[in-house]
Amino acid sequence: KQNRLQFEPGGGVDGRRPRVVIVGAGFAGLTVAKRLAKAPVDITLIDRENHHLFQPLLYQVATAGLSPADIAWPIRSLVRDQRNTGVLLGAVTGVDGVRKNVIMADRNIAYDFLVLATGATHGYFGNDSWAAYAPGLKTVDDATEIRRRLLLAFERAEMETDATERERLLTIVIVGGGPTGVEMAGAVVELARKALAADFRFIDPKQTHVLLVEAGPRLLSSFPEPLSRHAEQSLRRVGVDVRLQQAVTHCSATGVKLGDENVSAGTVIWAAGIAASPA
Repeated sequence: KQNRLQFEPGGGVDGRRPRVVIVGAGFAGLTVAKRLAKAPVDITLIDRENHHLFQPLLYQVATAGLSPADIAWPIRSLVRDQRNTGVLLGAVTGVDGVRKNVIMADRNIAYDFLVLATGATHGYFGNDSWAAYAPGLKTVDDATEIRRRLLLAFERAEMETDATERERLLTIVIVGGGPTGVEMAGAVVELARKALAADFRFIDPKQTHVLLVEAGPRLLSSFPEPLSRHAEQSLRRVGVDVRLQQAVTHCSATGVKLGDENVSAGTVIWAAGIAASPA
């Protein structure tokens, strides 16, 4: 069943058109705006960024396969032809449900209908201090930061004379065996063993050690079990070290701890959990 909201002409105060405020121009917010393109309403679409992001391909930006411009489009251009829609760039700091106002730093936006589509953020299971050592992947800034860390680890390994430290720099730990973790693991292997294989003289990027750590009994737990097995076999076949039923108990600048085992790593990427937006 689908519940369809019916907008009657003059449904706002004093006979004016209802005002719909949408906070967030991700998949949900933009879809709502598009579906109301011909409705008798006035829409205000608010986002902290000026672009809509195709998040499923962020891992390709993080591993230098795509540029940010390939997966981000200006919000204004996406709703350019919708005469009932305006776009505001800014952060929403609160909602006054009594007066029906969305609160921004420099103004309040009145609404008759409010859609909060602010998405999700990284979840570190109460260990938010780990974010500094293990960035997640939700925004273009996250992707470019991970790409910077990955490429810098190879550059530092090229100059490193100590074999132990070089091995640490060429160890990459990905925490979380969901879709993001699985995609990242495969893409990092491809980056190291194909894209960068011929670019260095003193190290062999093909020797990069990629660990994919999953606390549960299988990868892609939300998918049918045969697909989980296929994903695990495919990753192991290309050289990913898949660790199942092992949880990260600590993150630091030098690596992670898996139970009682210390794993030294040059780069740690967090794909283990998400948390609802504070909104």
